[in-house]
Amino acid sequence: MARRSTEPTALDLIRKQIRAVGLRATAARISVMRELIAATSPLSHAQVADLLASESFDRATIYRNLVELTEAGILARIELGDHVWRFELRRSSGEVSGEHPHFVCVDCGEVSCLPSGSVSVKQVPAAKKSVIREVTEVLLKGHCGHCE
Repeated sequence: MARRSTEPTALDLIRKQIRAVGLRATAARISVMRELIAATSPLSHAQVADLLASESFDRATIYRNLVELTEAGILARIELGDHVWRFELRRSSGEVSGEHPHFVCVDCGEVSCLPSGSVSVKQVPAAKKSVIREVTEVLLKGHCGHCE
């Protein structure tokens, strides 16, 4: 007789995370979460819709679920200066999107998450009154290693 493992599967963990914020763990929400967990950078609605095209969810359903998961605090929504909302998982520490920097290639448009602490903003010692009260987002633009 085969025994079923008592270890939760990735799918079980996704369901638990969705239910923990008071949402139903629907097929669309689970699929959206699965794609964002696998992503290495923030994804736009169009990118998520393309990734889920084979699952027959309409684009409005995907967008609605991205917004609901963001409002529930599971996802963060960022805008990187190109008027396109991108979505990413909040990091395990509860970090919001502005608490880690992003890099955007000005040639190919690729977006990358940079590690927290990889960029620092310091007060100017000579300034009597700081120009910056609070940094909410750090965005670096430049040329990626793939573009010449």
